[in-house]
Parts: sequence; C-alpha cells; structure tokens
Amino acid sequence: MKLTVVSIGKDRSGLFAPGVAEYARRLGHVAKLELLELSESKRAGPAAKADEAAALLGKLKPTDVLVALDERGKSLTSVAFAKWLEQHQAQGRHVVCVIGGDEGLDDAVRARAQLTLSLSAMTLPHRMARLVLMEQLYRAFSILRGEPYHK
Repeated sequence: MKLTVVSIGKDRSGLFAPGVAEYARRLGHVAKLELLELSESKRAGPAAKADEAAALLGKLKPTDVLVALDERGKSLTSVAFAKWLEQHQAQGRHVVCVIGGDEGLDDAVRARAQLTLSLSAMTLPHRMARLVLMEQLYRAFSILRGEPYHK
C-alpha cells in the first residue's frame, strides 16, 4: 500500500520530528510511505487556507483516497481505522492524509476528502497531530498484521 502524509509547515521546535521519523521507519516495513511538508502561506486567514488548499490538492491524483485531518471530523477507534485502511489496501489504493496549517483546512480540501478524520475532540497543534497520525497508522498496520503492539 502507498501512503502519503502531507502537512503544512515544518516542526521548528524539534519536539515531534524524532517521533515522526521513528514511526516512518517502522511503517516503511509494511507500506510505501512518503512524507511531504509544504510551505505555509505568507498570507493570513481565508487567503492562507485557499493557498494551502491549492498546494495540497495540487499534489493529488484523481484516484487518490484523501483523508483530511480535522477536529470536526469523524472519530474512529484504532480498530475501525485499521479496517478502513484494509479496504483501501485490498483495492491497491493510494491513501493521502493531509494536515492543514495554523489556519486549518479549507472547505475545498474537506469536500474532496473521502474521510474527514478527527484524532481528538480537542484542538491539537498540527505538528503534534502529525505524530499522532503516524502512530495511529503504525498501530493500524500492527492490528492488521496481528502484531502485539495494539493491546
């Protein structure tokens, strides 16, 4: 399965990048993973969201399955998320997960998404959301492979 995680902005704090790198290494054994970091818009408000949406959507192919990370999205258990991924894996689909910038995701991105997913009802910094997403992707594949990581 091919997975791409696209996020706006970089982790300048250095707090989350090591964790993301570790889960990327682990995921590399079970899926073809690509991590993309796109630049934040220089503008603010709705204009920034529109700029970032254009950059995000410009990376997609029509056949890509888009997962938009948004606190207003659907909450899934780890097992339910694993089953959702398994369906797309069986179809040989490319799953692209997108995390917006400071302003969040534009409506155009959410409208294109096959799944709008919430990692928490609380607002997370997008760099932390990237780490949580990577852990949940790894957990999902561990569940599907019957590995003991998920207890």
